[in-house]
Amino acid sequence: MKKIMAYLLTGLLVLSLVGCASATVAYPESTSGVSVATPATVEKTASAVTVTYEPVAVEYENEDLDDSVNTATAAAITLEGNTIRFEGTGAEVNGSTITITAAGAYNVTGILNDGQIIVNTEDKEKVVLILSGAHINSASSAPIYVLNAEKTVITLADGTENSVTDASAYVLEVGATEPNAAVFSNDDLTINGNGALVVNASYRNGIATDDDLKITGGTITVNAANDGLKGKSSIAIKDGTLTITAGGDGLRSDNAEDAEKGFIAIEGGYLEIISELDGIHAETSVLVSGGDINIVTGGGSANSSMHAGWGNWGTRNQTTTASSAASAKGIKAAAAVTITGGGIRINSSDDALHSNSSFTLDGGDVQVASGDDGIHADATLEINGGTLNITQSYEGIESAVITLNDGAIHITASDDGINTAGGADGSALGGRPGQNMFAATGDYRLSINGGYVYVDAAGDGLDANGTIDMTGGMVIVNGPTENMNGALDYLGSFTITGGALIAVGSAGMAQAPSATSTQYSVLVNFPSMLAAGTLIHIESTDGSEILTFAPTKNFQSVAFSSPALQNGLTYNVLVGGQATGVSTDGLYSGGNYSGGTQASSLTISSIVTGAGAGGGSMGGPGGGMPRPGSQRP
Repeated sequence: MKKIMAYLLTGLLVLSLVGCASATVAYPESTSGVSVATPATVEKTASAVTVTYEPVAVEYENEDLDDSVNTATAAAITLEGNTIRFEGTGAEVNGSTITITAAGAYNVTGILNDGQIIVNTEDKEKVVLILSGAHINSASSAPIYVLNAEKTVITLADGTENSVTDASAYVLEVGATEPNAAVFSNDDLTINGNGALVVNASYRNGIATDDDLKITGGTITVNAANDGLKGKSSIAIKDGTLTITAGGDGLRSDNAEDAEKGFIAIEGGYLEIISELDGIHAETSVLVSGGDINIVTGGGSANSSMHAGWGNWGTRNQTTTASSAASAKGIKAAAAVTITGGGIRINSSDDALHSNSSFTLDGGDVQVASGDDGIHADATLEINGGTLNITQSYEGIESAVITLNDGAIHITASDDGINTAGGADGSALGGRPGQNMFAATGDYRLSINGGYVYVDAAGDGLDANGTIDMTGGMVIVNGPTENMNGALDYLGSFTITGGALIAVGSAGMAQAPSATSTQYSVLVNFPSMLAAGTLIHIESTDGSEILTFAPTKNFQSVAFSSPALQNGLTYNVLVGGQATGVSTDGLYSGGNYSGGTQASSLTISSIVTGAGAGGGSMGGPGGGMPRPGSQRP
């Protein structure tokens, strides 16, 4: 047989997620007639909701990054059990409490059984605390308490181990709510250096500030009853190794009054977060541009609300705002979540990645398992590059407007793979706080302009409560086996003008792209369900191979669109048989097909051509419904 498979798909398949571990995905400008759009050449679809958020750049000052301290010239603070010895000027000792009153560098060593280091500089200048083998304990308050300073830098001296431990109850002034962390600051706080720090916070938070919190180095372990790291104005992480176990959120920034605050920016370092509630929670935005991030929330995806005993994480009594209801999401922001690089691994009982407005993936390697949505954005969701692998989810990716311009995407979903639906999804399905609420009408769109998209969905594969437009890229859908859902399900139109589409599943509500398309499509329904792994083979009457594909599940329908389909030509559809060559996500290339049985023959005479038995739709609305037991509220 003539082999023109490369004409269709081979180049794109080489770029797919075999191994799915590399954050680098290279796409050719074109592959034998299949255009592959890059972010620089794609005219992005207009959003249904205007998002005015602009990412805030983090500025690091010299003292944030400079950990080359001279302990010999720093004032010496020696912790001696129940007392403190101080050598130098700028501080006052009162029993087991020392109060630093002047700017400068202070070197802290020794063990304090029950006491406190307080920073309270009248001139609001910068203070550097060098922890050089310091172990500070307090039975009544924050062991380190910055009451007043322009900025405090905690430097972890090279090769030293340090610890801060509080008690389960604080003695506070009447009406006071602070300090509320084992390391607490009212002003800017930076932690740097190459030493180690363990924070045991039994009262509430581990490390917290009412202003900006920056981490630029150190090996930091936090065990917190509530939030691990909390920077009210912002949290910025440039480097360091952080291990956080939190009864609340792992990282939290919650300034809702200033649009330029309340953000979290991670550009490097290693983070290991295990949290009862959100792993990373920002009142405005989260930006990840680098680093290695590992998050487990709410007991992981196995603790989903799809299970009767999904746990009590949502019942925790925590003060929240409208945009920050208690939840167990991996990464959550009210305004925007943006990922441009780095490696992210999330295992969450709630949404893995969630934005109350917009989500953007420009690069990086993202691997998630979710008990709810893999990615949810209320308004817009855009993928321009990188690697995304959703290994478990209720719905894979969901937003009102979804635009896929580039990248390598794999989705496994127990309901819909990709879903455009309107309204706010404040937290979750199945009765959790802020459950999904979807409007009946709206401008909902799915635009596919490039990249590689693989979907394995028990519900609808691509579900658009509006329109679908496809101009390029490669899409493979292993859809439902139940007839009440379809591999493709759209209410408006599905216009395809480029790229390649394979969608297999049940036949009861099967759809093909619309007659509004300029590229030819076929929809073939088989008389009965065929077993998973049974080959589907389409070839022209002269033996030219167009498609050889092995679905992963039982199927009765295949919708197929490709630049290789030509008007006026006749194609034979065969099932069964054997194939050689390379199989990627069930799609074969570079081999030979033989031994199949002809199921139908069709001649392309219109934009959409159908064949076979069953109730397939030639491009009309499919009206797919949720599977029993998985209805959205």
